[in-house]
Amino acid sequence: MAVRVRFFAQFRERYGPMHEIELPPRTPILEAVRRVVDDDRAEDSVIDGTGRLREFAILMRNGERVEKDEVETVFLEDGDEVAVFPPVAGG
Repeated sequence: MAVRVRFFAQFRERYGPMHEIELPPRTPILEAVRRVVDDDRAEDSVIDGTGRLREFAILMRNGERVEKDEVETVFLEDGDEVAVFPPVAGG
């Protein structure tokens, strides 16, 4: 299945703006992000040294936020778009 993974702000500078990747059916959203960031486990990477999503990273699937405790249980479908954001601040 084909999935788009898009990065924003400093993640965009690090990983590029968008990646179209092929994944097997029922791939968790976190696995899609892992495939794009590969072995990057630096402190400011999206993924930590154990392969988990860093606390400060925000994932969205088709415009809807995916909570941290769901990143391994939300499965992607063909044509989905994953967005990866750094922390959002504002006022």
